[in-house]
Amino acid sequence: MPENTFLTGLTTGFTPVIDAGFSLDTYQHVDLSINNPELSQAQLDSPEAHQKYLDDLLRKQGKQVAFGGYNEHRGLYKRSGLFSAAEDEDLTRNIHLGLDIWAPAGTAVLAVLDGSIHSFRDNDNFGDYGPTIILKHETEEKIFYTLYGHLTKSSLKDLEVGQIVKQGEQIAALGNPSENGNYAPHLHFQIIYDMEGKEGDYPGVASKREIGRYLQNCPDPDLLVKIG
Repeated sequence: MPENTFLTGLTTGFTPVIDAGFSLDTYQHVDLSINNPELSQAQLDSPEAHQKYLDDLLRKQGKQVAFGGYNEHRGLYKRSGLFSAAEDEDLTRNIHLGLDIWAPAGTAVLAVLDGSIHSFRDNDNFGDYGPTIILKHETEEKIFYTLYGHLTKSSLKDLEVGQIVKQGEQIAALGNPSENGNYAPHLHFQIIYDMEGKEGDYPGVASKREIGRYLQNCPDPDLLVKIG
């Protein structure tokens, strides 16, 4: 969309949001959508089974890091009541609003751009983000935010709202399933225009009924990181 084009100009090429030691040619796209015939619900229902699926994919492709997921309709969230609407399937949240980057627990998480800490929180519900950091970015065109979810609990230690961060600076590390919401280790990275008054949290999965408005507010993160 034209209103998102300014984001593309903020980075000049591949801009990692995890350990910069992983070069672009080590990344492999992964399809976690309901349309992937090779992916069963059983492979999504436990972090261990999901990790094995990712490890097998990366080994076959000779890669190290899996990525993907923006605007992807997934079965991953069926296991958590956090996302379901029993009475109306159109209100069940199962369409992903961020970019997921699947890498080992402890992997460094990097600020995508210069900014400051807007807010942080441990969203510790089953299937939630776990520890989460949100950065605020100010450009000539717009103020916007980036969200980093599924971190280690220690990533939130000693943080302060307003704290300045620089592009490429380590701001956190990837958590393990016991602290990251019970997922195979990964980063959920999301761009948000309007935080709608929220702090330390913002929906990362939307329902079919609301996906249009959320995609307007949460543009494709690859406009900044340029993996794909």
